[in-house]
Amino acid sequence: MKLKTILMGTAIAGVGSMAFAQDMANDMTLVSWGGAYQASQQKAYVEPYLEMNPDVSITWDESSAEAVAKLRAMNEAGNITWDLVDVVASDAIRLCDEGLAMEIDFNEMLAEGDDGSSAEEDFGDFIVSDCYIPQIVYSTAAAYRPDLLPADAPAPDSICAFFDTETYPGKRALEQRPINNMEWALLCDGVPKDEIYNVLETEEGQDQAFAKLDTIKDDIVWWSAAAEPPQLLADGEIVMGSSYNGRWFSAIEEQDQPFEMLWDAQVFDLDGWIIPTGLPEDRLARVMDFVRYATDTQRLADQAKYISYGPARASSAPLVGQHAELGIEMGPHMPTAPANSENVFVYNYTWWADYRDDLDSKFQAWLAQ
Repeated sequence: MKLKTILMGTAIAGVGSMAFAQDMANDMTLVSWGGAYQASQQKAYVEPYLEMNPDVSITWDESSAEAVAKLRAMNEAGNITWDLVDVVASDAIRLCDEGLAMEIDFNEMLAEGDDGSSAEEDFGDFIVSDCYIPQIVYSTAAAYRPDLLPADAPAPDSICAFFDTETYPGKRALEQRPINNMEWALLCDGVPKDEIYNVLETEEGQDQAFAKLDTIKDDIVWWSAAAEPPQLLADGEIVMGSSYNGRWFSAIEEQDQPFEMLWDAQVFDLDGWIIPTGLPEDRLARVMDFVRYATDTQRLADQAKYISYGPARASSAPLVGQHAELGIEMGPHMPTAPANSENVFVYNYTWWADYRDDLDSKFQAWLAQ
């Protein structure tokens, strides 16, 4: 694989460094998650890139949640219509293992850090796959509406409030996939945090997680797009929900919604780009030109001015300050802020890359029961 990486990296670096504008396609399809996150990408580096390249047009496809299945289908059909795809780390590992994502030579293909560090040094431990360019560190966290809880109920301070329908009656929103829900179910059923993935590897452990989820199954509103839980909470259709911390930030700070964050057991994860394999030369040249710009030190710092996700480059962190429009300090809203990260759960990318397909099937079967 290393030789393959070197050869591929050399070839693509040649495309990126030697291609002229006339050699590059002028249309790109970017795949992301919609909502506030995609808006931060649009403002931080898509609009500036388009200003520098007025002949280029970019189309968004909000299919990141289904990226693995759709890329498998495109590959089978021999028709790759996406140019750059935003996915979570475990999906990037799966796509890389299946040969559906192109391998990346960080130092050849990406910009070095503004502090002079190589790209590989700058991204550091966030490089979790040969095919993955990390952009941001985010978390899946919870929020609730105090005014919708019983007046005598204490403010929730544990993720296990989701499983306590006696103290906190009402609907709660969870993402319609096993990730995070299985971990939280075991955690709230008494499994120590450092043993959760070992327990979840066993049939008994999976049954235990589903049994715990059974206790609130009738009270769950399932979501598939991260923008849904803030809207459900704003509409009073749920009393608490999970979503990505940046979506809660947008609702609370930008839309002035009366929500409170519940940071306990927030799950840290990465989000970043993969480039599908098999792109024609002109499309690949455009993608490489764009991704080198969009993932440099300044652009990742700029993204953190629009949404409370930490930049994946170390050199970007000192450049993050106030929200670009609200003028508030972004540091206290980051999932990594000390007050927010007293009890975090670190998502195991490689574990989920190995078990995702199997647990997706079991999760869907459980939902249908």
